[in-house]
Amino acid sequence: MITRLRTLSKNVDHHWHGIVRWGFGLRHYLAIALATCMILCGVGVSFAQPETTPSETVPTVLRLSLNDALALFLRQNLDLLMAQYGIDSAKGQQITAQLFPNPVLNSWIYTAMTQGHNFAKSTEYGGTVQQLFEVAGKRGYRIESAGFGTQTAEASFADTVRQLSYTVKDSYYRVQAAQRHFELAEENRDRFTRILDVNTIRYNKGFIAGVDLIRIRLQTIDFVSQVIQSTQEIQAALSDLRTVLGVPPTTRLELTTQLEYHRVEPNPKTLEQFALENRPDIRVKRLTVSQREADLKLARAYRYPDPSVGPGLTYQGPTGPDNQQQYLLAFTVPLPVFNRNQGGIVQAEVALQTADADLRKTLIQVRNQVELAYRNLIESRRLAEVFQAGILQDARDAFTIIEKAYEKGGVTITDLLDAARSSRTIQQNYIDALFTYERNLFLLESVVAHEVTS
Repeated sequence: MITRLRTLSKNVDHHWHGIVRWGFGLRHYLAIALATCMILCGVGVSFAQPETTPSETVPTVLRLSLNDALALFLRQNLDLLMAQYGIDSAKGQQITAQLFPNPVLNSWIYTAMTQGHNFAKSTEYGGTVQQLFEVAGKRGYRIESAGFGTQTAEASFADTVRQLSYTVKDSYYRVQAAQRHFELAEENRDRFTRILDVNTIRYNKGFIAGVDLIRIRLQTIDFVSQVIQSTQEIQAALSDLRTVLGVPPTTRLELTTQLEYHRVEPNPKTLEQFALENRPDIRVKRLTVSQREADLKLARAYRYPDPSVGPGLTYQGPTGPDNQQQYLLAFTVPLPVFNRNQGGIVQAEVALQTADADLRKTLIQVRNQVELAYRNLIESRRLAEVFQAGILQDARDAFTIIEKAYEKGGVTITDLLDAARSSRTIQQNYIDALFTYERNLFLLESVVAHEVTS
């Protein structure tokens, strides 16, 4: 009950802050206050009701194309939400950088308690209000640095989207590949179950040896185990996809975009140029260099002291000096005798050199990533097209021909099992080749930070 009351209290605070932030009118506030009272009044009844979370509002069944999955990922992925918080935090730092220093109030009381003086006759009290003035462009450099920090956070968010989008595509097609493996295993299991039934009858009639029946039974069991293994692969792939999409495990996903081959032939030079110009992580490094340059200018500006200026007023008792009320103009400035921010300047220079080296390192990495991703795509495309040339159908036809020949006694059980395993291996390799090709295509798109369509 205490936990429930705390939750309700937090919800009330959340609504109140939302009203202040968005400037709702009095009518909106009264409506929310009334709703809150109704919740509090009905708290005894609501204890028995299960709490709901935003993820439980997702439908039980989701039919998703690849584009639908990407859209859902952009709305619900928690890693993106945390990256978005980074942008909000950087904007808060930018607001802070624009603020002026607060004025400082100084006050004092002096009194003499000797030679007949007392607190009422000889007390002096007064105060000053001083304002710090930043010189040498410190505020401007600070604002410039914070602005680059906000842009860096935004570019980091875009880079998170780039990397996780590849994860979504990879997880989506891993489900499809596992589903294709499952269908193939089911087909082989059903086919050999039928062969086992037929040959059991033949064995009972004495047409085949017992060892042949045992070998067929073992092969059937192997296909059954493959069905179970493929089922586990599907569940693991679906779990990964649900995680990246931000949906609960109770949601059943139906994927509509099929794992199919479509040829692309991109230009490697164009890909490299586009990556160097548009990769958000490169933009992050460049913005970091700019921010470190602004930090260095700010560090050098700290060599110059900031003065404080402000008016003041003092009052004195009747036994004080002739002028019992005095006006002051206070001016204070630190003397840069020892500390002229020598260490801060050195640190800022090193930070700039580090950021510049990190940028050059990233540029080299991106060039190599583009080259490697392109080569992998070309090789996987070549393998996929080998299967597309007709070898897949040849393997199916060969298995069917040998199966019929075995039924007529034209080939041995060894020939049948070899044909079955060869057909299964080639079909599995074809599915893997398709998935590898799509995966390399998605990886190239992630490396380039752009869709590859030609």
